Amino acid sequence: MFHASRLLICCAIVSCVMPAAFAQPIPAMIDTKVEAKLKTDGVTPAPQADDATLIRRLTLDLVGRIPTPAETAEFTASKDQNKREKLIDRLMASPGYARYQALLFDVMLSDKPSQGGKKGGGSLGGYLLGALEENRPWDVMFREMMIADESNEKTKGSSEFLRPKLNDLDKLTSDVSVAFFGVNVSCAQCHDHPNVMDWKQDHFYGMKSFLARTYDAGGYLAERPAGQVKFKPNKGPEKKSEMMFLTGTAISHDSTRDLTTDEQKKDKEVVETAKKDKKAPPAPKFSARARLVEIATQPNEANFLAKSIVNRLWHRFMGWGLVNPLDQMHSANASSHPTLLDALAIHTVANKYDMKRLVRGIVLSQTYSRGSRYDSEAFPSPSSFAMAQLKPLTPMQLATSLRIAIADPKQFENLKPEELEKKIEQLESAARGFASQIAQPTDNFQIGVNEALLFSNSPRVQQELLGDGAGTLLGKLKTEKDLDAAVKQMVQNVLGRPATAEELKTLKGFLESRQDRAAEAQRQLMWALLTSPEFRFNH
Repeated sequence: MFHASRLLICCAIVSCVMPAAFAQPIPAMIDTKVEAKLKTDGVTPAPQADDATLIRRLTLDLVGRIPTPAETAEFTASKDQNKREKLIDRLMASPGYARYQALLFDVMLSDKPSQGGKKGGGSLGGYLLGALEENRPWDVMFREMMIADESNEKTKGSSEFLRPKLNDLDKLTSDVSVAFFGVNVSCAQCHDHPNVMDWKQDHFYGMKSFLARTYDAGGYLAERPAGQVKFKPNKGPEKKSEMMFLTGTAISHDSTRDLTTDEQKKDKEVVETAKKDKKAPPAPKFSARARLVEIATQPNEANFLAKSIVNRLWHRFMGWGLVNPLDQMHSANASSHPTLLDALAIHTVANKYDMKRLVRGIVLSQTYSRGSRYDSEAFPSPSSFAMAQLKPLTPMQLATSLRIAIADPKQFENLKPEELEKKIEQLESAARGFASQIAQPTDNFQIGVNEALLFSNSPRVQQELLGDGAGTLLGKLKTEKDLDAAVKQMVQNVLGRPATAEELKTLKGFLESRQDRAAEAQRQLMWALLTSPEFRFNH
């Protein structure tokens, strides 16, 4: 059988990779394996990014904003050989890290734009924020979202992954498989997958059997004590499905049947009582969802859970997955770096799904910090990781970064860490309305008509981004007579780097030609910088 051989292969991989996976720290392991493939393929990697680019990239990726001018100045001026490591540790220890990563996980799990949630507020975003603040392990978060304890304040909101999907159990089956295991089994719903031998109808309905007993009981997740999923195969009579995981591991249980009339009546009474008491119905003695969690978290189950989260976090920070698309992890779609994916998954399981450890390892690698410029018209494949990929800013990244770019840089000078965090949180709050106007980017991102019109014609942009009141950069510069200084300050504030000689000449010339309307010229220049591709993308 395919899945039996797959498990044997997985066990062999574990025994072979385990020593190598722990012989090197994660960054060195990444670089060794990526560089070995580059050498084999004859691909020359891009040079490392400069300090100004690196602090911008790290700050955007880890806390969802551009660095303040003061942060950039301090980092680029520092001669400390460990400054990158210290920057990463500072950013990951800040409240902004959990806030921004919670937004990204919310989008990943709910497939819709997110602007965050209040911790303990009962939303999925609120649950994710609390979990990420604690650095809760990913397998624990998976368990909490699949077996939601709605009476526990720490896990409140975790049920909001499943609850909105209960009206469509077919979609729920697909969403669970995609979000946690990197597998889209929806093509095996009506027939065995036509192109991928891994996925049969038995897999789709086997996964559905773990979930089909779940329902909404007056606002609470509930699970029936028994249930049977039936389906019509390509050929032959209707089949009764067993609970079966993606590896082919099947569960036979006496609850895999239709409820009797008496059981239906009793179940209805239990639900009505729970509704009156405003409590969740008691969990059944045998929970199909709990069994799914038990199977999926076993290391010998081909590591779907670990490989999927590794692949998603790699994609988040590198701009391209080790397996693409992210929901197509199967034998017909091999990883670009299979031994690296295996090693990172094993490392993740061995370190109890510590996501901060994994993220830190990825962003400390030389692979992550390559430049995004390449000295050739023929760019290497993104799957080579020979150069950094351009990543469009997410709605909150863009909206918050705009607020920082337009501010008088003195607002961020000489602030204690807790003062800076409070200031940034205030800017994030002010930016949420603007973020709601921006589309969530995808791998094939193109700026849409709505965003183009927003920045071209919207009074909101004029009012929120191009004002020259107190505390704004334009307010500071409107009395600046030194045009060199004005241009240098604008470019540094918005793009996070010094202006080049050519830029200085061109932009200064623009301001000189409009000295009869100097304030308007400065606004136009500011608008051009804010809407430039260099600002719109994380590079």
